[in-house]
Amino acid sequence: MSNIISFKDKKGLVEQKQAELIRKRKVLAVRKVFQCTQCAFKCEKCGTQIDRGSDSTGGYRRKLNVPYNFCEGCSDEYLDFIERLKGAGDPDCYWHNEAWIDAWKTWIDYQSSVDRYLKSKEFQQLIKELKQTRPEE
Repeated sequence: MSNIISFKDKKGLVEQKQAELIRKRKVLAVRKVFQCTQCAFKCEKCGTQIDRGSDSTGGYRRKLNVPYNFCEGCSDEYLDFIERLKGAGDPDCYWHNEAWIDAWKTWIDYQSSVDRYLKSKEFQQLIKELKQTRPEE
């Protein structure tokens, strides 16, 4: 009789494993979003590591009011994109054509979409749930 496994105990173990699997999926979802979109040490556009040791890129960004975390090269590209939208821009950069402008517009739309997702009530609920439960170690 000692080898009989209680159905109630077995069901509890299965439910516990399923709950842990769901929790792990939630953690991975949040980790991926923040690793991919919120890293302060990489350029949001090209992914290049940004040296935070010098104030050159951080100060550069603040001084020019660039709304993204860019490396210096992408900051320059972004500023030229804004100038092109105003009808100006660097005429020597002939490759900054309509397709280039469309690529920037699409990238900015994508960033807005990710931002809306991060602010969505469902994502905020996920963050709240994860704060309420501690990882089992």
